[in-house]
Amino acid sequence: LKGKLFKMSAPSPAHQVVQSNLNIELGLYFRNQKCQIYPAPFDVRLPAKGETGDAIHTVVQPDLCVVCDRTKIDSRGCIGAPDLVIEIISPGNSKKELKQKFKLYEEAGVREYWVIHPTEEYVIVNVLENNHYKTLSPIVDDEVHSVIFPTLKVHTKEIFRN
Repeated sequence: LKGKLFKMSAPSPAHQVVQSNLNIELGLYFRNQKCQIYPAPFDVRLPAKGETGDAIHTVVQPDLCVVCDRTKIDSRGCIGAPDLVIEIISPGNSKKELKQKFKLYEEAGVREYWVIHPTEEYVIVNVLENNHYKTLSPIVDDEVHSVIFPTLKVHTKEIFRN
């Protein structure tokens, strides 16, 4: 993040189950649409003002992201903000790292950002409004509704199905 390396531990089995479930649900939803889902490992390069090419210092690998503007995709991944980013919490994620990613995605213009807690089984949706995230109430045992994709609904039972 912003030119600093963060050591990441391997994802937990619960993390991988959630990621797999979301790959299926979102993959079905976005099939035959202009938007494409990209699961980790997939580089997202978020340039600061004036940064281009190899000068971009901020590279993240969200657990899942959705990109609707295909011109943002190149042979190295995505350059610029995806439309939707999903991060799945792992025991190795620090609160500092999560706060930094929240701010980073907000500043980059990621329109919607989900944070999923696989062990506690809830989802938090953050929606960009006037360049700042509005954090919606945690979703437990209910449907997660995307704000930017109004017909996208995924029940938490499907997200956390094991």
